[in-house]
Amino acid sequence: MDSYLADRRAIDDLMTGWMRRDLAQWDSMRELFHPDGVIEITWFRGLFTDFVDASARMGASDLRTKHVITAPVVTFRGDRAVAETNAIVVAENGKLALGCQSHNRFYDRIEKRDGTWKIVDRRSIYDMGSFTFPRGIVDIDADTVEYPPEYAALAYLLDKSGFPVTGVFATKGSDLETDIKQSAQLWLEGNQ
Repeated sequence: MDSYLADRRAIDDLMTGWMRRDLAQWDSMRELFHPDGVIEITWFRGLFTDFVDASARMGASDLRTKHVITAPVVTFRGDRAVAETNAIVVAENGKLALGCQSHNRFYDRIEKRDGTWKIVDRRSIYDMGSFTFPRGIVDIDADTVEYPPEYAALAYLLDKSGFPVTGVFATKGSDLETDIKQSAQLWLEGNQ
């Protein structure tokens, strides 16, 4: 039982450690993933080490973000685990006087290597989102909001802030969500 609690605590710390991104603590952020770890979210796909560098560039831009993270639901199998974690992304671009809130779930594959749990694969599943207007209503070109409604506000704000969103991403109940979860289950069982 003590081992389970220690493992569970380590994974909880990985999930809440995402706040390091909002605090621009890039070296601490790098410690969340194994060196070969990858991430796929609206504006970035690739190695996590490259994501941290891209996040630092985003942090120096007009776009500000805050991630509100909850406790994860974790499934263990030996030195592997899968975690699903609710998150709210609050974003704002002061120059555009535009912001958004995006409700998503991080779906992570996590491995214990050399006694340490770290993320090896992070995907995001988008549940819903909306625009916010910190200084009053501004016009939004509805014709350019061409994304699924679950992440349209976030993608629009990212695009307008210089962080293009390409591709299609998992949304609640989508085939992509099913694929992410089935693939993670196969990986958890050692079949991938």
